[in-house]
Amino acid sequence: MPGSKSNLVSLHEDVINDTSDLSEMKISDEKGSVEKRTKTLTEKNGYHDSVYINAAKIFQGIHTEKRKDRILVRYGDDSVPPTLTFKDEYSQHVSYELAFNALKYQDLLEEILLDSCVYPCQSIVNELTSLLVVMLYDLQDRKFQAREIFDEEEPVAEVQKTERYLYNFRTKLAAALARCRIKHGALSVEYILPETVRKQEQRASALPLCVWINTFKISLQDVFRDLKKKGFTRVESVSDFDHYTYCMDQHCHDVLVFPSSLKEELLNLDLFADCKLLLQDKSRSLAVHSAQALLNTDDDIIVAHVGSHLTIAHMSALTIHSMSRIFVCGVKSSAKADELRNLFSHMGCKNIQLLHEDFTEIGPTDPRLQKAKVILLLPQCSGLGVGNPIDFILNEHGDAGLLRDVLQGSVSEDKLSILAERQLNELMHAMKFNKVQAIVYCTCSVYPEENELVVKKALESGVEGNKIQPYRVIPPVFSTCSNSKASTETFFKMEPSEISSGCFLAILAREKDSSENVSVKDILARAAAKGLLDSTVVQKSKEEEKKKKVTQRRRNITGSGIEPKIAEFLHHQTVSSIKAEVPVSKAVSNVQQKNVNRTNSYVQLKKSINPISDTALPKVLKHTAHLSSMGKAYDRQTFARKPRTERKRVVLKPVEIVLPPVITPYLSSQGNKPRVSSGRHCFHGWTGAKGSSGRTLPPTVSKVVKPAVLSHPRPWLQESSNFDLPLYRR
Repeated sequence: MPGSKSNLVSLHEDVINDTSDLSEMKISDEKGSVEKRTKTLTEKNGYHDSVYINAAKIFQGIHTEKRKDRILVRYGDDSVPPTLTFKDEYSQHVSYELAFNALKYQDLLEEILLDSCVYPCQSIVNELTSLLVVMLYDLQDRKFQAREIFDEEEPVAEVQKTERYLYNFRTKLAAALARCRIKHGALSVEYILPETVRKQEQRASALPLCVWINTFKISLQDVFRDLKKKGFTRVESVSDFDHYTYCMDQHCHDVLVFPSSLKEELLNLDLFADCKLLLQDKSRSLAVHSAQALLNTDDDIIVAHVGSHLTIAHMSALTIHSMSRIFVCGVKSSAKADELRNLFSHMGCKNIQLLHEDFTEIGPTDPRLQKAKVILLLPQCSGLGVGNPIDFILNEHGDAGLLRDVLQGSVSEDKLSILAERQLNELMHAMKFNKVQAIVYCTCSVYPEENELVVKKALESGVEGNKIQPYRVIPPVFSTCSNSKASTETFFKMEPSEISSGCFLAILAREKDSSENVSVKDILARAAAKGLLDSTVVQKSKEEEKKKKVTQRRRNITGSGIEPKIAEFLHHQTVSSIKAEVPVSKAVSNVQQKNVNRTNSYVQLKKSINPISDTALPKVLKHTAHLSSMGKAYDRQTFARKPRTERKRVVLKPVEIVLPPVITPYLSSQGNKPRVSSGRHCFHGWTGAKGSSGRTLPPTVSKVVKPAVLSHPRPWLQESSNFDLPLYRR
């Protein structure tokens, strides 16, 4: 075929050009590090034998099964899970990457084997078919060039045998590949893939890189300074990226975002080598920040799954200024425990305790966890929302079957049902811990069966019992943004896109005790604690503090110590309560304020004069001795409304107040009969006094200043324009 010959010639020319380029790279790479140069050459010229063996075992478990009537290439038995042994993290990563690439091109590789008559072969048994496919992909990726190994390693007989067999037929294999490209009209093997797979790969390759700052080793300002010295520029958002740039994440204050093209350069920085910056998917940072926002200074947290050690270390870094401990469940072996301790020690983490039991095996009354107030639940999920499935599998120790699911774009119903049932059981078990006040539930799934429906079923189960308050869903501390989509107002959800992976986040917190009446003063106290009301001074009496200690165990997120952490939620509650219950100071002087209820006006008047303790008795307004009978009757009503045992009596400090000019009758020194002065305006100075019984007495007249002539014969009937206190208005 003329077309086949021309393509084959072109293919060999590409091989020659690539070889010359490789030689030039060897010469020009002298300035680079030896380690980096060795890795680059290894990637261009093949892998170690152990990598091929591990990649073949992974591929054996995830390859696509064909129908019986269409099976032409037979693989060995994959009923027994393979045992994988990796020399280092690099070997582990390239093994999964090689297996995933073989999976993507499985149909093409099988077609090349059959078209070239290389398969079937008597010397290659079915158990080695996976190794044959994996090594064929690597051979065509190297343009059928011989493999070179630079490090000494013990050879594997199966790998050596398969490699010799394929290399002997390299011309037939190259011709078969060329015919397949002509058949599909593909400029390269990438164009043979389905369009959906190509788009998914493009999205994953362009996904921005999220890194979090390890504050155990470096501060945020030092990171900014170091990056600036290395030529990086800080911009406002991802849309402003221009190669050597980065920006702050809009949800997590210690997370930086970089362009995807800088991955290799970033990983070679000293900041990454010293564990000062750590690369991890943003969904895990969202989860740990949500959990940290619910913790008080000495509250402990339970991490239900080991998952990624990076997630646990990030949780530890966020609690650097507290006494909190982090309990990690499911560390089965002592070898795994030693490995984690070494990793955490290298990162500077010191408040992590490892538990060998699985989370569901730990009882809610375990004495080790009595101070735990928050549970971080990151269950195993389908993971179709992640951008880079290989990194997710390696970091989260997930199932390699995710690679097949990502390629297919869906999860089987049976697998989805099993995952959802397991997630529901774990969430319901978390709700049984009586001392726990909040649960953070986070997945990387795009299925409602693993997200909203699991939370809904758990809330409807009522497993927490009747003796404690049930759970409800509350919004996280950060609000949803433009690139996120919330299924409801309380769930936080991000769909997979070009700038972020998929994420679902739900926070379950205990409801407030309905029998507990929260007053306006309590809301003001919480607002003052958050700095929302700087001018309000609130002091609790000793009796109220004792009552608070007794009832605090029954309080939910709103009434307990966890509540001040949810600043936004408290802010909305406080503002709405203040608007409804307490008039602002400026409204006191408004003429229309006379219709406001007297009790609120009285409280507001006292507040504007002198802020006092909310535990004190109603303060006697500093009237003159010339009170009208109406004013006295109102004072008596005010005292009658307040139960004597409700508040502690405290002695008020004397205070002198000067009011604007008023017209009011006064009592003569000879008797109680009201008399009118010579028709003059008066300024009175008032002073509160303390009686012999300890009770504050009505103030007496201390001085009279410059009376003025009255222009009205009966001044007590005239309503002065200057007298605008709501207390005396009808």
